Amino acid sequence: MQTKKYSSYAEIELELEILKLKKESNQQKLQESFQKTKDSFNPKNMVAGFFGSYKTLFSNSYGTLLNIAIPFAIKWIVNRKRGN
Repeated sequence: MQTKKYSSYAEIELELEILKLKKESNQQKLQESFQKTKDSFNPKNMVAGFFGSYKTLFSNSYGTLLNIAIPFAIKWIVNRKRGN
């Protein structure tokens, strides 16, 4: 890391102000992240997250499941009416 050279106190004050604002911004991001993590451990959100993951798992394969299940259902209905 190179050492910065300043030509006036105004530049130093400006740099310190920028660093102070960056520090505050990072602290707020950390607090928001902590709050989101805390909220995710709420029982209601845990259950919603659990079922949401299964919903996305099955929503991607929903068409495939129907394409497999429909012929079996039709075959079962036809065989049932024949008495086999």
